[in-house]
Amino acid sequence: MKYFDLVIIGAGAAGLAAAVEAHDNGIRSILLLEKDKYLGGILLQCIHNGFGLQEFKEELSGPEYAQRFVDQIASRGIETRVNSMVVDITRDLQVHYSSLEEGYVVVQAKAIICATGCSERTRGSIATPGTRPSGVLTAGLAQRYMNIDGYMVGRRIFILGSGDIGLIMARRLTLEGAKVLGVAEIMPTTSGLTRNIVQCLNDYGIPLYLHHTVKEIIGRDRVEKVVICPVDDNLQFIEGREMTFDVDTVLLSVGLLPNNPLLEKIGIALHPRSKGPLVDTNLQTSIPGIFACGNGLFVHDLVDKVSSEGRRAGRNAAAYIKGTMEAATEEFKVPAVGGEGHTLPEEGKFICIVCPRGCHLSVDKDFKVCGNSCPRGEAYALNEVKNPTRTITSTVAIDGCELCRLPVMTSSPIPKGMIFSVMEEIGKVRAKVPVHINDVIIPNVLGTGSDIIATRNILK
Repeated sequence: MKYFDLVIIGAGAAGLAAAVEAHDNGIRSILLLEKDKYLGGILLQCIHNGFGLQEFKEELSGPEYAQRFVDQIASRGIETRVNSMVVDITRDLQVHYSSLEEGYVVVQAKAIICATGCSERTRGSIATPGTRPSGVLTAGLAQRYMNIDGYMVGRRIFILGSGDIGLIMARRLTLEGAKVLGVAEIMPTTSGLTRNIVQCLNDYGIPLYLHHTVKEIIGRDRVEKVVICPVDDNLQFIEGREMTFDVDTVLLSVGLLPNNPLLEKIGIALHPRSKGPLVDTNLQTSIPGIFACGNGLFVHDLVDKVSSEGRRAGRNAAAYIKGTMEAATEEFKVPAVGGEGHTLPEEGKFICIVCPRGCHLSVDKDFKVCGNSCPRGEAYALNEVKNPTRTITSTVAIDGCELCRLPVMTSSPIPKGMIFSVMEEIGKVRAKVPVHINDVIIPNVLGTGSDIIATRNILK
């Protein structure tokens, strides 16, 4: 048996931050376990930008955000194990894991932090009617296939649910040449962030059908058609108003649930709303010494908040190990999180994305802006009318690895009208390893003044 003061399960945003914070609070005997091949968790497949504005005060892609913490882990000498699947934990703080290199290992800890993340709701969990052909998959799985493994999941796609992953995949698939025929959302308002509605659907003319859901999936071996239908206020189908789309793929973006089989197995109760474990204000579960944080506790809307909570768990676990943790004063309350609930703008208006308000803006022929609630909204509207620009993220092939992809992005925003031309240029190149974050893959792409740069370290 091995011994560590602190064992952290999961090396995503929460687990990485927890390890750094525990170390900085005096704990040196730390073991960080990750079931995948790399530290970083789900962030490695989230190649789009929008991360880090709170944590690092700059906008980063998912792999860049993860690398900031991986570098901090390395600089502190914290022990990590990848390809290591935790199969059991016990009430007396033992952790059992299976590793490719070590075999079956048992570790005795003084404290455990569970940062196990969340899982996507599947077709079975929402009882979607129809046949059971291939081509029906969750949006997050499709994201991994495309951004990590290099597979194109389909050519004619319909997306059920307006969750952020589904919206981001609508843009990603469109940029790679697929036709996204629409997104259906059963509720009367969107569940994804406003910026994703604007930049992932509106930018590419992808229809959003609010108060609609899938009535039937048709196909034998592969999906052939999907039937969507509006619903009433009781979420019942309004018969006679069905729409049928010829598709080969249906993506599901219908919610996330905390992933806690290890905690359930030892009898820790789940919160009735979040479906994560019940914890106190120290993020400690009902078993002393076992803490939970991140999306394994409840599904957060921003990764920066996940990291912040991971730091809090690491700090409290360190205090517990040293015997200095203050007593919890009350039960932990799950914050209200989720989509911003915006409706579609009226004809001739568009949505501002500079803050969560999502004002519906319009600009007249004299460039007078209406509908904004702040000067930033006016500046955004004028830029959108006169010179709209976007930052593009994608992947490129890697020499010597047909199914490996290097995430890349434009070093600065490019004119919106040049997006597909730039994507064609990206598709022509192959990267050579080793490659580091910010290495230039294509200088001054198409004379835009923007380089195509790497956003992940791939050294071998």
